[in-house]
Amino acid sequence: MSHALIQITKNLPWFVKDPATALIGQTCYHSLVERLDLGDVDCLKFAFSKALGLGIVIGGSIVKVPQVLLIISANSARGLSLTAYVLETLSYAISLAYSYRNGFPFSTYGENLFLTIQNVLITILIVHHLPTAARTSVATPSPRSPAPKPGNPVGIALILACSAGFAYALTVISSANLALLQMLTLPLGLFSKVPQIAQNYSAQSTGQLSAFAVFAQVAGCAARIFTTATEVGDPLLQAGFVMALVLNIILAAQLYTYWGRDERPAVPKDAPIKEKLGAKEFGWASGVQTHVDATAAPSELLTVRSASPLTPARLLETAPVPYRVPGVGLAKSI
Repeated sequence: MSHALIQITKNLPWFVKDPATALIGQTCYHSLVERLDLGDVDCLKFAFSKALGLGIVIGGSIVKVPQVLLIISANSARGLSLTAYVLETLSYAISLAYSYRNGFPFSTYGENLFLTIQNVLITILIVHHLPTAARTSVATPSPRSPAPKPGNPVGIALILACSAGFAYALTVISSANLALLQMLTLPLGLFSKVPQIAQNYSAQSTGQLSAFAVFAQVAGCAARIFTTATEVGDPLLQAGFVMALVLNIILAAQLYTYWGRDERPAVPKDAPIKEKLGAKEFGWASGVQTHVDATAAPSELLTVRSASPLTPARLLETAPVPYRVPGVGLAKSI
């Protein structure tokens, strides 16, 4: 039976043999395919690493597409950190240039090319929606004020110019300096994720962050640790992937924890009492029942002091709103 299979594998057509030989090399192709020697552990590990690396490159070419589509469909970049994406893009670009100029196999770094391009596009989309995000994050807009329109042509032009300039610099910089830049990708990778993690924690929401992109990056980093150790053995690249894996796991945990939550609205301290009662700090926006101390004096619960003169507008703002006291079935008014 095995002899018959060997006769078949030795006579595979060129469109199967040539790509397989190019991927795993003539030696491992002869051992694994033509001789069916599954006891060749070194070639098995090498072939598995090559196949895994190729899958990562293909996956990397589309991993950020859901994030792009999510921003476009929602017409918002809410919850995405501009700083995080800028630093992450720099890290991808440096690793791409370092791997290419050191002659590493494309299967060990090819996804960085696609991730860099996709990250530049996402950064442009964040800058495009930055006016809307910046205004709505400060305070809740008044119903009478028109919604701010997205658009930032100057910022987009600056992003494109900086991207082109940095790409050119990476092609002309010396190999020694490029190695130093590769060392800097470790803190860059750290600082690229920390702003996003901090923003998620502060808002208690992940906004428009794509779950597919985050979980795919967790799987990709884990696979890259194996492929880098098998094919390259570069400690700088290895350390970068280990740190990226840890940070992406934290992002994935935040996605799981904050799934389905909206961003917590910011309410000024001097806002009307009815606006505060509708905010998360009083628990109503999330449906959480806020505890009101039933032992407090009635005047403490039912009295609202106006800090400004009682004008008609102020009277409307301080109109009675319902609240509930634990143990009391009906709403009272303040």
